[in-house]
Amino acid sequence: MAAPDQIAIVCPDCGSEMLVDRRTGEILSHRAPKQAPGGGKSFDTLFADLEAAKSKAVDRFEQERAAMADRERLLEEKFKAAMKRADEEPDEPIRKPFDFE
Repeated sequence: MAAPDQIAIVCPDCGSEMLVDRRTGEILSHRAPKQAPGGGKSFDTLFADLEAAKSKAVDRFEQERAAMADRERLLEEKFKAAMKRADEEPDEPIRKPFDFE
C-alpha cells in the first residue's frame, strides 16, 4: 500500500510494480513481476532444452572418461621413465644436515 505522498504504478508492458514519490518523482522501490515456472516457455521448448542439457552432459562425461584413460597412460610412462632413470643413476647415500658442517 502506498502512503499519501507515494504512487503505486504497475507497468503495462512487463507487469512490474513501482512505488514512486509524488514530490520528487524518484522510484522508491521496484518489484519484478512473478513469472511462471520455466519463464513462460512452452512445454516443447522446455523439453528440447532438457534434451540439449542431457546431450551436453553425456558429451562432457565421455570427454572426462577419455581424459582419465589418457591420464593413466601418461602416469604409466612417467613411472617407467623414473624407474629407468633410477636404474641408470647410482645410489648416493643420503646426507644428513649435520654432515654439511
